[in-house]
Amino acid sequence: MAASSFDRVLLLVLAHEGGYVDDPHDPGGATNLGVTIGSLSLWLGRPATKAEVRALTRASVAPLYRRRYWDAIQGDALPAGLDYGLFDFAVNSGPKRAVIGLQRLVGVADDGRLGPVTLRAIAAQDAGRLIGGLCDARLAFLRQLSTWDRYGKGWARRVAEVRAAALALASAPVTPAVCPTCAKPLAA
Repeated sequence: MAASSFDRVLLLVLAHEGGYVDDPHDPGGATNLGVTIGSLSLWLGRPATKAEVRALTRASVAPLYRRRYWDAIQGDALPAGLDYGLFDFAVNSGPKRAVIGLQRLVGVADDGRLGPVTLRAIAAQDAGRLIGGLCDARLAFLRQLSTWDRYGKGWARRVAEVRAAALALASAPVTPAVCPTCAKPLAA
């Protein structure tokens, strides 16, 4: 298995998420770095405060993103590019919804859990096609939301940017790992 791409794709997700906001029209309420007050409360196991949301940093949200989203979508088991596309979808709409979208795309039972059957179906298909289909399905879902008129332009831009970056990641040449002391390729 190749090294995890979590750190790289987390930076891409956080670039879209931005800093602290408390938009009264956003059902998520106070949010920072994409973490809502509700998500932080679940993570902490107690009600979070707006001050705690405001104080979040990239370092403090990384474990939450890894456990609640990356691990839930089996990010380390996915092809490059698809890992980012599915991760970003999971962050915005929940891991279960994102996985169901992917499962429908690959033609397996849509139970919302990414397991061995779904992974085999993914491996049998072109990652670029899956990225495109997943982004199309995500955009179709977002267009159905009652908040589309207020946030749709930004969501559409984000999905387009995620699609482009995910496709670039999927088509990038695989660079073999190199020993940091001797500069020789490491065995897989």
